[in-house]
Amino acid sequence: MAYVATEYKHIQLDNEQVPMIEGTTMKVVELITSHQAYGWSPEELHFQYPHIALGKIYSALAYYWDHREALDADIQQRLEHVEQLRQSAPSSRIAQKLKERGMIS
Repeated sequence: MAYVATEYKHIQLDNEQVPMIEGTTMKVVELITSHQAYGWSPEELHFQYPHIALGKIYSALAYYWDHREALDADIQQRLEHVEQLRQSAPSSRIAQKLKERGMIS
């Protein structure tokens, strides 16, 4: 896959213009969702993802804040797609059994 450098050190765009953290397979939005969901600081993100240098994490955070509107829209689109997939998927056997027993609705 070819990557295009950005003005942000450690951030590059893939063929579909998705910002990626250089030298990893992690998208910037993946790091950001961990930051948002768990409230992790850059140091905690580095602890949780030790293969990503702290400088790369700070660069990804800077990229996010400078492109917040577009990345938030991308995150929202991804969440909506997951919800569509969830709703269209058949119930698992265990979910069906729990419903039969009145344990979930």
